[in-house]
Amino acid sequence: MFKSFLKGSLILLAVMGLTGCVSDKQITEAIKKNPKILFEIIEQNPADFMEAVQKAAKSAQAEMAKRREVDESKKFDEAFDKPLVPEIRKDESVRGTKGGPLVLVEYSDFQCPFCVRGFSTVQQLMKKYPGKVQFIYKHLPLSFHKEALPAAHYYEAIRLQNEKKAFDFHDALFANQRQIAKGAPFFKKTAKKLGVNMKKLAKDVKSKFVIDRVAADMKEAAKFGFQGTPGFLLNGIPVRGAYPVDHFIKIIGKLQEKGKVKL
Repeated sequence: MFKSFLKGSLILLAVMGLTGCVSDKQITEAIKKNPKILFEIIEQNPADFMEAVQKAAKSAQAEMAKRREVDESKKFDEAFDKPLVPEIRKDESVRGTKGGPLVLVEYSDFQCPFCVRGFSTVQQLMKKYPGKVQFIYKHLPLSFHKEALPAAHYYEAIRLQNEKKAFDFHDALFANQRQIAKGAPFFKKTAKKLGVNMKKLAKDVKSKFVIDRVAADMKEAAKFGFQGTPGFLLNGIPVRGAYPVDHFIKIIGKLQEKGKVKL
């Protein structure tokens, strides 16, 4: 649009002072020789210039969105041929059904508001596919969430005592996410309400085992290219962000089509 506007303006100048048509090469050479020509045209036609720029921007955005959609579609299809393989440790805590055909791993941050939405999606999936989903929670505390890493340590320390209490701790933190900013006092208060052994908790939360376990989750998330939260792997298919449940259902449908899962 702008090129047409510019060319039309330069043709007008050519008619005023030259003879013959103006080629793209002549336009380029004219601007290089005297850049002020461009500025003068813009100053004399500001409304036309802005309209041209806005239309060009909209066109560029539409083209970029189209390319991004094609690229994402390609990556989505390729993911089924090369699923990612997370480490499922022997002592992994599983919500839902152990051994279920749908293995959903989440890399999450307790202070991330999108992770609350992500867990809601997990609950919807477990309800839609009863007895089919095994959900494994892993940690990806982001650096700008000050209390996310300590929260992860408390979760793992509680898990050493009782998986059910760790799950309840997880749910309580997401249900009262604004309180997480209070840090340790809130974590301890919540743990005490759940009947956690507080002396053991105080020791375990600082243990090498707990610290190393969270660090291992973070390292694995980085290996898979998860930079933000939440990040999911559904039977190895990555989902980067808090996508609605329909997106996960779409993945499950495609896994079934390819014969990679039977429900």
